[in-house]
Amino acid sequence: MEKAIIGKKVGMSQIFNEAGKVVPVTVIQAGPCTVVQKKTEEVDGYSAVQLGFEDVPERKLNKPEIGHLKKAGDARLKVLREFKLDNAAEMNVGDVITCETFAAGDRVDVTGISKGKGFAGVVKRYGAGRTPMTHGGGPVHRHAGSMGPATDPSRIFKGKIGAGHMGSEQVTVMNLDIVQVDAELGLIAVCGAIPGPKGGVVCVRSSAKKVQEKKGEAGVSNNPQKASARVNPQKASARNK
Repeated sequence: MEKAIIGKKVGMSQIFNEAGKVVPVTVIQAGPCTVVQKKTEEVDGYSAVQLGFEDVPERKLNKPEIGHLKKAGDARLKVLREFKLDNAAEMNVGDVITCETFAAGDRVDVTGISKGKGFAGVVKRYGAGRTPMTHGGGPVHRHAGSMGPATDPSRIFKGKIGAGHMGSEQVTVMNLDIVQVDAELGLIAVCGAIPGPKGGVVCVRSSAKKVQEKKGEAGVSNNPQKASARVNPQKASARNK
């Protein structure tokens, strides 16, 4: 069953697992989220739910937003996100989703807005190399240099690396493990780092990648014909002994 929730990045910490090893985690204040709108195949052409997160005073909402949120009861929510879930038809407007929807061991994808770095050059933005520092290189060691591709195209192709606004983009980190869920505080601890600054809004949903469990011991074939001479006496290497 697919799951989804909206949350806020609290920060990073570390947890000791049962083996005594340190696990770096990111703590997320997940939910509670209210189902604001439900979209169906008959009306909208697809099945999805819209979730709302984080209470906000009514004076900070305009009339269209207030009218939209009234359908979900007395909700006054700041953040709205839509999720296409396989069990969207089972949800109803007004339902509340908490962090208890997830459990330790679940794999999730986390989407957020990365930290904005402002205007950056090609060296910082794309890791481009600089020019030599000796023999009169001049004050252009970190510049992009010549980019004109001769007379034939007479233009710069799209996608050419260059200086510009760095960060502040939507980023999704996939296949992260949930290490711990605190239902009392409404917190989810996810192994690893997630995009965005502290306090940034993130969306957590079930991982799109399906991880297959390894069958048998690594490097050992289950084919009896490929077994070693110690296991398979019919092999020539066993008969020649």
